[in-house]
Amino acid sequence: DAAPSLRQMSLSGWVCVVTGASRGIGRGIALQLSEAGATVYITGRQEKTLKQTAAEVKERGGNCLPVICDSTKHEDIEELFERISREQNGRLDILVNNAYAGVQAIFESMGKKFWETDPSIWDSINNTGLRGHYFFSVYASRLMVAQGRGLIVTISSMGGLRYLFNVPYGVGKAACDRMAADMAVELKSRGVVSVSLWPGAVQTELVSQLILEKDTPQGTDSKFKDVFANGETTELSGRCIVNLAKDTNLMLLTGKVIMTCDLARRYGIQDVDGRSVTDYTSLKFLLTQVPYLSWLSVVVPSFLRLPRFVLTLANSRF
Repeated sequence: DAAPSLRQMSLSGWVCVVTGASRGIGRGIALQLSEAGATVYITGRQEKTLKQTAAEVKERGGNCLPVICDSTKHEDIEELFERISREQNGRLDILVNNAYAGVQAIFESMGKKFWETDPSIWDSINNTGLRGHYFFSVYASRLMVAQGRGLIVTISSMGGLRYLFNVPYGVGKAACDRMAADMAVELKSRGVVSVSLWPGAVQTELVSQLILEKDTPQGTDSKFKDVFANGETTELSGRCIVNLAKDTNLMLLTGKVIMTCDLARRYGIQDVDGRSVTDYTSLKFLLTQVPYLSWLSVVVPSFLRLPRFVLTLANSRF
């Protein structure tokens, strides 16, 4: 039966924007928001893949508006929000900053140091995935502040905490986390929430192509491959955002970095394929990543988790 249940229609009447929704996590988020009843504007650079996402949304009974929009072009972003303001009478409930153009560049440079890589990789990674997020947030905030409510979710990752992939990647993710936190300071009194969301290892189309297939790039170890092989579906982040948006205590989370595994635990969420969500903060999982301690993971209970202050210490620059 394609008719969504009342539970799924919890965001009926809501207006959302998901950037970079042609594929991967963005596509998964758009599918889940629309399945929950929201009208979702999806952005991307390729008309064909945007229309494929929109068609899948429609198949599930949702409402989706594909918009060709380059996150590196100010005028494209401005036009999008003028359109939303016009079509939705100024209403905007959720912005998901997800667009990211650096995956291919990251895997092509895998194993190289920053000085061995063309410096233009900085722009490939951060023009869309950081600068673009800021521009989208400015225009979204203007609508949200005017209505006194809203939620901005910036998709980031563990790379904001510790070295992962390369220098421009980590700088960009740390900046996304800081941007979400600093926007929260200025938006809180206006009723608008800003958070950074860290998905775990996600089985996106590109990850399947670049990591899970046999010809993995130099520098990709088997443990890394295993984590992605057991990774989240592209729709889990969307399921988390739907639940987050309806949280009556949402403002208590503003400015924070939240992991999908945190939200899965908080709301009792399973992944869309029925699997339980890997808790990357559990001692059980962390022990499996240490070769000489992995045997302990068999006896350690899954409810034991790494305290948050340990993550803070791991990030200490002093």
